[in-house]
Amino acid sequence: MTEGAKPPAQMPMIRTIAMPADANANGDIFGGWLMSQMDLAAGNLAVRVAHGRCVTVAVEAMSFLRPVKVGDEVTVYCELLSTGRSSMNISVEAWRRERSEEDDHQVTKAVFKFVAIDAEGRSRPIKKDAG
Repeated sequence: MTEGAKPPAQMPMIRTIAMPADANANGDIFGGWLMSQMDLAAGNLAVRVAHGRCVTVAVEAMSFLRPVKVGDEVTVYCELLSTGRSSMNISVEAWRRERSEEDDHQVTKAVFKFVAIDAEGRSRPIKKDAG
């Protein structure tokens, strides 16, 4: 990550405000809270791609680059990297912005792997879009 980097151009999957209940005693947001926001965002994309229920099966290469503070606006962006028969790899980036500022800063990134499942929880093929 370089200084002056800009958030991805695509529409965010999630935008939220970090609240006091999500922080430790120093006012830093828990990494687990941030990871859960990333999982929600990636899961949203996975369901759209697979046209149905999906589960997270792995998180690869999670890197925390900067802290998130109480009151920061957190924006999560996702990009589909690849699909298999039933799986998807999704790149996820989280960015923060102090509420009174204009500059965004990347705070974490990871690759989430999802698998499409049926009603019984078994893997199923991803439905390919027609045309």
